Amino acid sequence: MRQYQRNATILAGAAAIAVVAGASFAQEIKQDAVKAARMAKVPSVGQDLLNKAANDVNNFLLTNGDYAQTRFYPAKQINRNNVRNLKVAWIFQTEVRESLETSPIVVDGVMFVTTSFSHVYAIDAKTGEELWHYKHKMGPITTYCCGPNNRGVQVLGDLVYLATLDAKLVALNSKTGAVVWETQVADPEAGYSETMAPTVVKDKVLIGTNGGEYGIRGFVKAYDAKTGKLIWTFNTTPENSVGVWAMKDATDRDMHRNIEAEKAQLAKTGDPYKTLGGGVWQNPAVDLAANRIFFVVGNPSPDLDGSIRPGDNLYTDSLVSVDLETGKYVCHSQYIAHDVWDLDAVSPPVLVNAKDRSGKTIPAVIHGGKTGHVYVHDRKDCSLIRFSDAMVPQENMWVLPTKEGARMLPGANGGVEWSPMATDPGQGLAYAINLHQPMTYHVESSPYPNGKLWLGGAFKVIPSEAQSGNITAVDYNTGKIKWQVKTPQPMIGGILATAGGLVFTGEGNGKFAAYNSSNGKELWSFNAGAGVNAPPSSYSVGGKQYIVVGAGGNTQLDFKRGNSIVAFTQ
Repeated sequence: MRQYQRNATILAGAAAIAVVAGASFAQEIKQDAVKAARMAKVPSVGQDLLNKAANDVNNFLLTNGDYAQTRFYPAKQINRNNVRNLKVAWIFQTEVRESLETSPIVVDGVMFVTTSFSHVYAIDAKTGEELWHYKHKMGPITTYCCGPNNRGVQVLGDLVYLATLDAKLVALNSKTGAVVWETQVADPEAGYSETMAPTVVKDKVLIGTNGGEYGIRGFVKAYDAKTGKLIWTFNTTPENSVGVWAMKDATDRDMHRNIEAEKAQLAKTGDPYKTLGGGVWQNPAVDLAANRIFFVVGNPSPDLDGSIRPGDNLYTDSLVSVDLETGKYVCHSQYIAHDVWDLDAVSPPVLVNAKDRSGKTIPAVIHGGKTGHVYVHDRKDCSLIRFSDAMVPQENMWVLPTKEGARMLPGANGGVEWSPMATDPGQGLAYAINLHQPMTYHVESSPYPNGKLWLGGAFKVIPSEAQSGNITAVDYNTGKIKWQVKTPQPMIGGILATAGGLVFTGEGNGKFAAYNSSNGKELWSFNAGAGVNAPPSSYSVGGKQYIVVGAGGNTQLDFKRGNSIVAFTQ
C-alpha cells in the first residue's frame, strides 16, 4: 500500500512537472511569436527617412544622428526642468564583456547595437528584450591597434550593415539577423581592420579603414548596398603624397621640419605612399545638396619616425571632401603636415552653418582635433576659416621626438580622440570631450614590417603628471570657449545634445551625466558600474523619450570593462 501511494505521488509530481513544462514551453512559443510579430513590423528604412533624420523625434537612424553628424536630437520631452527625474528604464547585458563604443541605432522601436568582436544585437527599445543576436565568425587573422571595438551599424531598406574586425562588410536581414551578403574590404594580414560603423546613402555603403599603425594604404570605399559590389575607391595617400613642404601647421606654428633631409630621402627611396597609413576611423559627413562627403584622415605610418616618409604625407591628418557618386577628389585641408606626434584627425566632421571671416553665414564643416582645437572650414573649398581656443593645455609644440623622449602637450591621444562632437545649431555651439595626458615622444627608426605594428618609436604617459579630461562648449562662429567642465579622468566616447537644452556624456569611472547645454551646470547623473565610453543616443517609443548609452569601458585607456546597454526615461 505504501509503495502504491509512493508511486502515485511520483506520478502526480511528474504530471505536475509536465504541466509546468508544457506551460513554460507554451509561454516560450508565445514569446517567440511576439518577437517574430514585432520584427515583422520593422519598417523598411527608405532613403527619404534617412534624409530627414535630423528632424525625426522618434528614431535615431545614423551613427551621429543625421548625415550632417550633428548629434542633436530634436525632442525636448526630457529637458532642463525634469531631467532630474530620469531613471533606468531597462538594462540589456551583452554576451561580450569588453570595450564598448557602439552608438545605438533605433528604428520604430527596434534598437540595433554592436559589441567588441563585431557582434550585433536587435533589442526591443521599449523593454530591453533581445530580439536576435548575430555573432560574426572571425577569420583566422585580425589586426588592430586600439581594442577589438565596433562603433555600430546602419540600416537601409531591410538590411543592417556591419563592418567587422577582420575587415569584412556584412549585410544582415533586419528582421532575423541572417547574413544576406558579405564582402572582403581589405586584407587583415596586411594590417587592415574595421571598427567604424558604415554610412549608407543613395544605395551606397561607405566605409573607411583602420590600420594607420601598420603601414597600410588608407582608403574610403563605396559598395552597392544591394549586392556588396565595389563602386569606387578613394585612396587617402595619393601617388604624389609630397605636397608643398609645409613648415607650419594649420594654426601657423613652426613644426621644425628638416626639409633638406626629407628631400634627400625622397631622392633616395621615392614617394612612400604605398605604406603611408592614412586610416579613416570614423564616418563621413554627407552634404546631400552638394552630393559630396567630408571625412578626416588619420596619421601617417610609421607614426613617430618621419625620416623614412619624406614630404607632407598627403592626405594624412587632413579634412578631405570627395564626390559622392564617383569618389573623385574635391578639396582638402591638412592640419599637420609630416606628423610625428600621432596627433591625427579622427573625430568625425560635422556640417553646420557658420560665419565666415566677414561675418556672413555660409555652409561650413567643423572638426574637433587631437590638438585640442575645433577647426571651422568653408565647405566649398575646405579652406580653414578659424580655429578655436585650445581646449587642453599645449606646451612645447612642436618639439621633435628623440630617442630619450621629448615632452610635449597634448599627448598622442588628444585633445579630441575618435569621440564624436555634438552641436546645437540654435546656440551655435559645438560640444567636445577632451583628454589631457602629458606624454614624452620617442623615435626609433625601423623598416616596414609587412603588416605588423609600425610605430617608429613610442609615446609614453608621464607617471608623475596628473591626467584629466574636460567637456567643452565652443562657439564655432567665434572660436571662443563658452564653458568648460573639468573631469577627473581623460574623456573618450562621445556626446549628445538635445532640444531640451541638455548635453549627455559619460566618463571612464562609470558616471553618465546631463548638463545644461548653455552653461555646463550638471543637472543629473548615474553610475553605470563600468566605463561609459560610448556615444549616447536618444529616441521615443509610445510617446515617451529615452536616452540610451553603452557602459563597457575602453581598451585604449583601460577603463573598467562591462557589457551593459542602459536606457533611461522618466
